[in-house]
Amino acid sequence: MRFNLCLSVAVVLAAAAGAAPASAKTVVVTAAHMIDVLGGKRVDDAQIVIVDGRITTVGKRGDAIPAGAERIDLGNRTVLPGLIDMHVHLTSDPTLSGYRGLEFTDSYWTVIGVANARKTLDAGFTTVRNVGSSGYADVGIKQGIERGEIPGPRIVPATYALGVTGGHCDATEFPPSITVPAPQIANSPEGFRAAVRTIRKYGAQVVKVCMTGGVLSKTDSVGAQQLSYEEIKAIVDEAHMLGMRVAVHAHGTEGINVALRAGVDTIEHASLADATSFKLAKEHGAWFDMDIYDDDYILGEGAKNGVFQESLDKERAIGLKQRQTFRAAHAAGVKMLFGTDAGVYPNGNNALQFAKMVEWGMTPMEAIQSATSSAAQALDRTADVGAIAAGRYGDLIAVDGDPLADIRTLERPSFVMKGGTVVRGGSAG
Repeated sequence: MRFNLCLSVAVVLAAAAGAAPASAKTVVVTAAHMIDVLGGKRVDDAQIVIVDGRITTVGKRGDAIPAGAERIDLGNRTVLPGLIDMHVHLTSDPTLSGYRGLEFTDSYWTVIGVANARKTLDAGFTTVRNVGSSGYADVGIKQGIERGEIPGPRIVPATYALGVTGGHCDATEFPPSITVPAPQIANSPEGFRAAVRTIRKYGAQVVKVCMTGGVLSKTDSVGAQQLSYEEIKAIVDEAHMLGMRVAVHAHGTEGINVALRAGVDTIEHASLADATSFKLAKEHGAWFDMDIYDDDYILGEGAKNGVFQESLDKERAIGLKQRQTFRAAHAAGVKMLFGTDAGVYPNGNNALQFAKMVEWGMTPMEAIQSATSSAAQALDRTADVGAIAAGRYGDLIAVDGDPLADIRTLERPSFVMKGGTVVRGGSAG
């Protein structure tokens, strides 16, 4: 008994002194360059010490390191924080659009999600916000990843995206004789409060709402408002009371502005936002999360993938306007996030959007920050992800070249690490 008591005291004293347990896994990563997203600069000869999956120190190559540490030298590469995509659909496959998806059983989409989780992680995205998935599949994939059963990024799940009867989140492609289960549909403030409570009960960590029509829904107008102020305000109040953020799919101006007045946290797409939208977003601290690469893929590949003609027509009408809005919102000082709507184009190709963000007004550093430090802030996870800094997870990527000079290097990461464990690439010494 006395020995056990002394041992317990020794462990407590060691922890208080900041000593790592004897069994702690220590990894030291060195690289010629590092992108400091918090300082907004590139630093040279970086050395990062990771103990049990979290960064303990960030210094210079050659600084003293713990004895027995595993060493990974990335040579002349540039190391960055693991990337964050704030708008993905892991359980979607854009090559099975329109009615083609009806050839597959419901559980098939979870299989697709497992495959896409691996592709997304391999592409350097170590955290994603999955904003819409049927059958709570994103929660199941998240649990599988966290238990080490399958590889994938850290997932912030929304489960079902909430909407109204006949709206963008409803199944509008069938005749009245076909009934589709719709646990995500409500038509009153009280109904939406109950829906928020239900999805939280089953694992949602963020609430996704379809506030206006959309491109890929068959019958609605892309910009038409679909929820009343009272309905979206009930969702916001309920979610915030439960400690959850609210992401709102909104293309049309009035729907965007009503949602912002209700206090939502992020506007997804924001295609027809105007000067009033920018003012409201800045007043309320909301973020715009704009998927400005999608237009290229939808119009280039959509027809052969089975996308409805109505959807192609809507994309032709709104794609360029969204990019122009992106430029105007950025110039107006609206806070911007990196969100791709991956699943509308193939998961794993998420980084293709960086070049579009730079083309339409961002600096390379701003684009990188939108997928790292800004995203972590919008997720309320600045203690865990989004920067190479002490206390955060050892989520790192490395690229050949300088992403501040050529943002497209982010499309080809040669090294990916999640939680101090190498996913691919690198050389240990």
